[in-house]
Order: sequence, then structure tokens, then C-alpha cells
Amino acid sequence: MAKASTAKRILAVLYLLVLHGTIVWLLLDKYVLREMSLAEWSAGPVAAPNTNEGPQAAPVSMPSLTPSPDPNPTMLLTPKPLSTELGKLLIPVVGVTPEQLQDTYTDSRSEGRIHNAIDIMAPGGTPVVAVADGEIVKFHDSEAGGITIYQISVDKRYFFYYAHLQSRAAGIAEGQTVKQGTVIGYVGDTGNAGPGNTHLHFSINAVVDPKRFWEGFDINPYPILRGEKSL
Repeated sequence: MAKASTAKRILAVLYLLVLHGTIVWLLLDKYVLREMSLAEWSAGPVAAPNTNEGPQAAPVSMPSLTPSPDPNPTMLLTPKPLSTELGKLLIPVVGVTPEQLQDTYTDSRSEGRIHNAIDIMAPGGTPVVAVADGEIVKFHDSEAGGITIYQISVDKRYFFYYAHLQSRAAGIAEGQTVKQGTVIGYVGDTGNAGPGNTHLHFSINAVVDPKRFWEGFDINPYPILRGEKSL
């Protein structure tokens, strides 16, 4: 009888231990484990290291607030800014010094025109040289300009115009590349300069279209040839 009673006590104790253990597990599952799972779900999944060697998506960038330059140069209302790429221009008439130059850029001309150039006075036959490196783009003979030469700068930003020439230099041709200081013609009085009024009519235009050598924005050559500004 004593052994049976002891066995019953042991079974009762085991039953209570199992019962209590089950209750504790249920409480843990309800109030601890489920709260932990909810917190992890709210935080979102942890990103795994990217081991893909293929191309990655480009980051999204905010649009620039700086306006882009107008791609159509014909729509510009002001000349392109002067640059220092070409350096100092030569005075295109041999022997003329900066002090001898006169600013005739704004002088009036016939039919209400403005000169938009300077006249460099010199004896007929004085060599005329290229003011900078560039290309001879056009020979043109006209009633107003007489014998003329159009040159474009190496960076295609400026036209140089030489007019009233007595003649062009031998060996100079359209499409020819010339270096600064190359003799391209000789001072004369052709066109509407007037007999004996030998001088070089010289102008600078900022290019609008490299193929339209007769157009562009006028720039006063006077301060540039004097070394006060540079292209």
C-alpha cells in the first residue's frame, strides 16, 4: 500500500509540473514571442548584401535649377563673351602702332549706317596680315567694300573682315588655313573708300553661323587691337 501511495504522489507531481510548464509556454507565446515577431515585422526585412555584379540602377538625381545654355545660337540677343583662347590680336596693318589707331567704330556712314568697324590709315601697298590663326573662308569683291577677305578664327567663334584692299596676297586662297602674321593682302582704296583714301577697313563679328560669313554680332576692334581686351 505504501508503494502505491508513493507512486501516486510522484505521478501527481509530474502532472503538476507538465501542467505548469504548458501554462508558462502559452503565456510566453502570447505576450513575449508574438510581440517580438510583430516588432521585427514592423521594422521591415534587413537587406541582404548585394552580390550582383551586373549593372545597377542609376541613382535618382534632383533636376538642376541652373538654366542650360540656349542650344540655338541664332536666338542669342547679345554677343558671345570675349575669351582668352585666341590671345592678343595683331594690328592687321604692318608698321601701325596702337597709339596710331583711331576709334571710328561708332562713326556714322551714308544712309544712316553706323561704321561698326575701324579704319586703319596707311599708304597704299602696305602689307595686311592675319590678326590671328584661322581660315580664309571667303573672297568677296563689292561696290562698297572693294576687294575683301573674310577670315574665321580657329575656334569658329569670330569673323575678321578686311576691306578696301589694293589686292590679295599671292598664294592666298579660300579655304586656306593661315597663321597669325601671314600677309594676306595690301592696303588700298577700292570700293567706296574714295580715290587716294588708302586705309584698311577692319571689323570683328561674333559668329552666329559659320556658313554665313556676312552676319554676326559686331565687336569694336579698337580696344582689342590696342591690347585693352583680348578675344
